[in-house]
Amino acid sequence: MLIKTLVVGHLDTNCYVVTDENTLECAVIDPGAESNTILDYLEDNHLKCVAVMLTHAHFDHTGALAAVLEETGARCYVSAREVGTSVSGYDAGFKAPEGAFLYGEGDEVRVGSLTFRVMETPGHTPGGVTLICGDALFTGDTLFRLSCGRTDLPGGDMKEELRSLKRLGELEGDYEVYPGHAESSRLSTEREHNPYMRHALERL
Repeated sequence: MLIKTLVVGHLDTNCYVVTDENTLECAVIDPGAESNTILDYLEDNHLKCVAVMLTHAHFDHTGALAAVLEETGARCYVSAREVGTSVSGYDAGFKAPEGAFLYGEGDEVRVGSLTFRVMETPGHTPGGVTLICGDALFTGDTLFRLSCGRTDLPGGDMKEELRSLKRLGELEGDYEVYPGHAESSRLSTEREHNPYMRHALERL
């Protein structure tokens, strides 16, 4: 599994391209902006994008969604709880692209030999998810390095956020954490040093 981080847009969103190196099939996670940057990477590396997965539907994670879907013919995957909800940047509610698969807890998405498992982690938004693939967690804006996502935007809920952090912290073993913004981390580091996760693990 090859993970490429593309930092896109004026909010420096992490867009991830996750590739099965044997088949060159890949998934794009959170195409937030700069579709040309994303598509050029796919073309330059001869990758076939078969899935575009969203951790949540905020505009800074979906700005290049339509263009990437159109150019690649990939299928969109997004939580059913994000569709039609009033999330920041979509006054009328986020509308899923035609043919999108609305995933939820425990669903799996296959990309070549890779399997992404959906874990519902609401709080930053009602339908936020974490995508688990091998030893990697793509946490969107739920879990950041030594921090967590804000909950003061429409649909945010700090109680839900803490419950989600507790669930993540209670996963068995260790994982590499790939958040929606800023640097990556390890789950073991977050369990020990992230004040929000520590609070959730100790108090809930």
